[in-house]
Amino acid sequence: MDRKLIMGLLDIFRPIARVLPEVQKPDRAPPLKDKLLWTLAGLLIFFLLGQIFPIGSDPSQIQQTFARLDILLGSSTGSLITAGIGPIVLASIFLQLAVGSKLLNIDLSVPENKQFFQGLQKILAIALSFFEAGIFAFSGYIPISSTHLFGSLFATQFIVMTQIALGAILLIYLDEVVQKYGIGSGISLFIAAGVSKAVFVGAFSFIALGATGEPAGLIPRFFWNLINPAGSVSTAFWSLIPVLFTIVIFLITVYAEGMKIELPLAYGRARGLGARYPIKFLYVSNIPVILASAILLNIQLLGAFTAAPIPDQPGLKAGIFGTYQGNQPVDGFSYYINALPNPLLLGGYEQYLQFILQPQEILHALTYGIALIVLCVIFGWFWIESTGMGPSDVAKQLERSGLQIPGFRQDPRITQGILERYIPMITILGSLFVGLLAWFADITGALGTGTGILLTVGIVYRFYEDLARQQLFEMYPVLKSIVQ
Repeated sequence: MDRKLIMGLLDIFRPIARVLPEVQKPDRAPPLKDKLLWTLAGLLIFFLLGQIFPIGSDPSQIQQTFARLDILLGSSTGSLITAGIGPIVLASIFLQLAVGSKLLNIDLSVPENKQFFQGLQKILAIALSFFEAGIFAFSGYIPISSTHLFGSLFATQFIVMTQIALGAILLIYLDEVVQKYGIGSGISLFIAAGVSKAVFVGAFSFIALGATGEPAGLIPRFFWNLINPAGSVSTAFWSLIPVLFTIVIFLITVYAEGMKIELPLAYGRARGLGARYPIKFLYVSNIPVILASAILLNIQLLGAFTAAPIPDQPGLKAGIFGTYQGNQPVDGFSYYINALPNPLLLGGYEQYLQFILQPQEILHALTYGIALIVLCVIFGWFWIESTGMGPSDVAKQLERSGLQIPGFRQDPRITQGILERYIPMITILGSLFVGLLAWFADITGALGTGTGILLTVGIVYRFYEDLARQQLFEMYPVLKSIVQ
């Protein structure tokens, strides 16, 4: 499509962006204590929304079909935040890719353009909120109550869709509140909260399962099996395996976060002054695995949405992406690129090992791993080329800053040549790593998923840095005016 035509179409949204409600910035920066209170308030509202179910839905029939995506997108299937932060994340990714690829010619260094970009992002996020809510409500992923509102199934689905969309929009504005009055961003806060909740509940929940009274949490289950006559030492040992894998993945993630290559830099006009340009091993962060997971999920959603019931086989439906039972793939392309079931859903780790060692499931695990890792590498490469993180763009940024690599003359082409030795290779290796980690976490049943742990470690580290910076600025106000 012609870029001028696209920019012309975008001008239609300028008046909407100007009148769209937004959270006003505070007149003066709130003290650290108030920022912590605002952050805590945002977190409590997030958890509260996850416990409210839309009117017209049937909470008793809700299945945790997208438990892995719930963790990544800070959502809670069936509640008002079923869509979670998905619309915000997708809107941000779409527009960043469009600007990075020059499809949208918007100079973000101009304040007016930056404000329009933020308004456009919010408009797209609101539109995606209704789009995703419509998919959840009309595809059957959110069970509808048998007592239809106004006596109409369509009206009930429409009302459920509206409530889920409003829940997602509320998270959009809650993210703004945390950004302007709290610490960090709401998106990061909600992701970390979702992962922490999954890990904590999975490890420590005392809710009884079935008639035996066995706790749902793995650590209470371990002690229950040791002291209860109905349990055994073997069962107690197997119940701790997911916890051990969670710790292993956490340690690997912490180590990977600290891996980086630092290129020495010097100021061309000021001898003796230097700096370092860090190229982290996780150069593209978790973007590749988030995008890869979203693609695989959308294939599953599309397959379920387009599948038709199979005659004489109640509960089964088939389409071009495979065979589905309810909304879960049980065979075909969609099944083999879908994540494996959680070991806890199969009755424990012993049963899970018997399940995964079947020839069909070994093929399933390998196919899913290959699909996830290949997509991660593709998206990792595409991301650096589209968002100004490639060697050419970084070389130009360093030139504008007056920096050069010592021992070489100040020429962006030379700097680009040196960066090309590192950035492409690190991008591929980092993308492979996050893909392998996510796959490894899935097949081992680690709590919170590998991607979730990876995200949370980075988020908590940045939160700690931001908190320390805010505390330092509060102790030395003059320092803030010098730095900023």
